[in-house]
Amino acid sequence: MVNLILSCVCLFVTLLLYFANKFLYRRYHYLMLMPLILTPVVLIALLAATHVTYQRYMVENQWLLWLLGPATIAFAVPVYENLSLIRQHWLSLTAGVVAATLMAVLSSVWLARLLALPEIIQRSMAVRSITTPFALAAARQVGGQPDLVALFTVITGVFGMAVGDIVFLRLSVRAKMAKGAGLGASSHGAGTARAYELGRKEGVVSSLVMMLAGVLTVLLAPMISRFMW
Repeated sequence: MVNLILSCVCLFVTLLLYFANKFLYRRYHYLMLMPLILTPVVLIALLAATHVTYQRYMVENQWLLWLLGPATIAFAVPVYENLSLIRQHWLSLTAGVVAATLMAVLSSVWLARLLALPEIIQRSMAVRSITTPFALAAARQVGGQPDLVALFTVITGVFGMAVGDIVFLRLSVRAKMAKGAGLGASSHGAGTARAYELGRKEGVVSSLVMMLAGVLTVLLAPMISRFMW
C-alpha cells in the first residue's frame, strides 16, 4: 500500500512539474526554463528534501521511461505525411545521416580520450547524440553505463538546442533542410523540438534524421565497441 501511494505521488508530482514547467516556458522563452532543464532540477531538490533516493524514484516511475519508445516512434507520423519530400532528397539525407553518425561517435570518443576520461565514460559518451531509447539500446552493445548515457544525452540535446541557431548564423546556414538535419543529427529530440519551432519542413527533416541516426547507431554499436576499444 505504501509503495502504491509513493508511486502515485511520484507520478503526480512529475507530471505536474512537467506541465507547469511547459506552460512557464511557453510564456517566458528562456533557456533555463526549458522543461528538459528546470523540471529535473526541481525534482532532484524535492527528492533530496523528502529523502527519496534516486533509485527508488526510478523504480516507481519505470513506466515513464518505457513511454520514451512510443514517444520517439510518434516522430515518424509527420515523416510519413511528408514522404514526397524524403523521396526528393533521399540521397543527401542518407549521406548526411551516415556522416553525422560517424562524426558524432568518433568526436565524442576522441574528446573523452583527449581529456583522459575513464573508459566507462568514453563508452557512455559514444552514443550521446541519439535520442534516449536508441542511446540506451546502443549503450548495452557498447558497454556504456545507462545513467551516464541518459545524462550525456540530455546535456547534448540541451546544448544543441541552445547553440544551434548561433551555429547556423555563424556558418550562414539558411536552407531549411540543412537546419533540420543538423538539429536532428546533433541534438535528437530536443533539437527536433527546436526544429519544429523554426518550421514544419525543418521539423520533418529533423525527425527523420534523428530516427535514422538512432537506428544506424544501434546497428553499428557492436562494431563501434569492437574497433574503438
